[in-house]
Order: sequence, then C-alpha cells, then structure tokens
Amino acid sequence: MPDPRPQGDSNRQGTARPLAPERLRLYVVTDRGLSRGRSEVEVVREALAGGATAIQLRGKELSGRELYEVGLDLRQATRQAGALLFVDDRLDVALAIGADGVHLGQEDLPLADARRLAGSELLIGITAETVEQAVEAERGGADYLGTRAVFATPTKAYREPIGIELLAEMVRAVSIPVVAIGGIKASNAREVLATGVSGLAVVSAVVAAEDVRAAAAELEEIVAAERRWVGGAG
Repeated sequence: MPDPRPQGDSNRQGTARPLAPERLRLYVVTDRGLSRGRSEVEVVREALAGGATAIQLRGKELSGRELYEVGLDLRQATRQAGALLFVDDRLDVALAIGADGVHLGQEDLPLADARRLAGSELLIGITAETVEQAVEAERGGADYLGTRAVFATPTKAYREPIGIELLAEMVRAVSIPVVAIGGIKASNAREVLATGVSGLAVVSAVVAAEDVRAAAAELEEIVAAERRWVGGAG
C-alpha cells in the first residue's frame, strides 16, 4: 500500500505568496481544550464549511509527532476547501506537513532565521504586540501580522488587551495584512473590522461553539457585509 504521508516537498502544491489579504478573512485557530471533545479535524471541517478561509493548527500541549499527525489531516481538509493552513510556533511541523505558513510569536524563532530555513515559498506571520514590533516585522519580510489580544480573553488571560485604538494604529503603520485576535465574537466583530484589519482570528467563538459551522458562517457573513460596505458595493 502506498505511504500517504508526504515525501520531501511532495505535499506542497505551489505557494500562497504573495499573500492576498482576503484569504485571511476568517482565520480559525484550533484549541483541543475548547473543542468539547471533538477532534481538530472535525472542528476544522465544520469551520471550513461555514466559511473559514484560513486555519491555524495550535496545540502547545501536543507533542511534535501529534502535531504532525493532526497537521496531515488538516492539510487534506484545508486543501479540499481551498483554505490556507498555518502552524503555530513550529516551523519544522509546518514544513513537514506542507502547510502554507507558520505563525511565530515574539519569543519564537527570529523572523530572519525562519525565512532562511523556510525558503521563499512559506508564508510567515508574526505576532506584533506594539506598533514598533509591527513595523519591524514588515521590514523584516513578514507576510502578515497577528496581534496581541484585542479584548480580554481566557486563552490569553496573562496579557493586557491592546484595545481598538492601538489595533487601528497598528493597521495604519504597516501595509501588510493584519489579523486581529482575542475575544472577538459576532457582537464586536464590526467594531474590529472598522479598524481596517484584513481579517478576524477566532478561537473560542468558533471552536467552542455547539454548532461550529453556524458560528463560522455568522462571522463570515459579518466580514463579507462589512467589506462590501467599506468598498461601497453593498
């Protein structure tokens, strides 16, 4: 029986660079602890059916081997849906499963070294906690920015949220896409989108929802409506 696992770069199909901002419209981050006992692939397939355009595999509690195995399943699901797949922190796992990108925090591998190891095709996102870090990441060649939590959230309870004003300032300071994360849900999504971010990154709002597909669809409809309004076509 043929080995279904990637052989070298055979699992990579083309490149997502340069990154089109609309591909980050609804960015869902996995969290096994919030998923009501459902597997990552179950949650992700429902989120994709609801309109998620990008998935980040995050599993700080998982071993490298577990991340790899889960990542292979997510790679298949996202490819079938035409969505992007990122891996949080782990460049090695991102490369091994043929992900579209890796997302790095300020305490992870430096951007320049990650680019050197990853080559020119892999997308690299950076978490920026300040305007200065955002500008530095853009200058260093980041493809997009994530943010520190915008609102208070149990998943990042140790960090003070940046709030809407700093988020807007960060968006104005750079030309690469910015994805907001942290406490974002349907009730505050419009306020966040008004800052000019390219997309919304969510964890509990989708992953912990009883109906994952419906939760994703509700957020996707809000993003679509606000983007039409901004463009004057709605």
